[in-house]
Formats: sequence, C-alpha cells, structure tokens
Amino acid sequence: MTTPSQTVGPYLAIGLPWEDGPTVVPEGTPGALLITGCVYDGAKDPIPDAMIETWQADPDGRFDHPDDPRGRVPGFRGFGRCPTDPEGRYRILTLLPGVVQGQAPHIDVSVFARGLLNRVVTRIYFPENVEANAADPVLSAIPEDRRHTVIAEKTDEGYRFDVHLQGEGETVFFDV
Repeated sequence: MTTPSQTVGPYLAIGLPWEDGPTVVPEGTPGALLITGCVYDGAKDPIPDAMIETWQADPDGRFDHPDDPRGRVPGFRGFGRCPTDPEGRYRILTLLPGVVQGQAPHIDVSVFARGLLNRVVTRIYFPENVEANAADPVLSAIPEDRRHTVIAEKTDEGYRFDVHLQGEGETVFFDV
C-alpha cells in the first residue's frame, strides 16, 4: 500500500499549491514573462501530478531574504510553485533574474513527482546570455552535449523549459 511517506505524487495536491497562484510577481508587473513547460517521465509521457518550484534573484541579482548581504528586496518573493496540469504542463509568471556572484542569470528549479522519494534539482539558463553562460562555473561543469537540457527556449510569452526525468534527453540534475 502506498502512503504519503513512501512516495511523492497525488499527495502534492493537498495543501501545497498557493491560493495566489504560481507567480513570483503579480500579474501586470512591468517586464513579467512566463516560464512554461511540461514534465515528462522516462517513457516521454507527461506527468500530471508533479510540482515545480522555482527560486531566483530579482533582475538586479538580489533576493528578498534576510541572508542577502545587500539587504532584502521588499515585494519580490523570488519563489514560485506550480503543480502540473493533467497534460503535465506548468507555468510560472516571473521576471528575468540578474547575475548572482559571478554566475549567469538562472532560475533554480526543484521537481517533485510520482516515483521520486526526493526532489530533483536543476537550473534554467537563458539562451541570450551567451557570454555569461560561457563563464558560468556551474553550466561549464556540465558536459557540452548535455548543456542544452538546462537552457530554456525563447517563446513569444517568455521561455519554455521542459523537464525530462529520465531517458533520452534527460534534464541535467544536480546533487544537492
């Protein structure tokens, strides 16, 4: 018998989605854009009961967190959370992050899904930051033939970032 302590999955729907939605910034924020995508399993089937969480800096590379040495950024939550829909899709409204401590602009992503006992962690990088991406120590540590799995695709509304948990084209995940 499956219990909440044995697997992630449908239990995510109980209390985890936020009432104000999967937004890092409110609707109508100047410069806001959508990060959209789909979460796929190893058979390339969409996962309808996954959860995507994001954590990021604001456009100036700052966090609304007491540990940010430059001080908090009031009004910028920096955290987004979105369950996937029946087709495995998610969407997060945010702003592009800035450079943080010599790292290219990126968004940290945690993925929770059925069959995972622990979250998996990856990053979203942005294709237009060619020079910053080339100098980023984390992105540079990923084998060149796999880096594309952590670089979002530009769209009309913002960016698309699909997550492949296993198999061909598996997203690079970090051991954190």
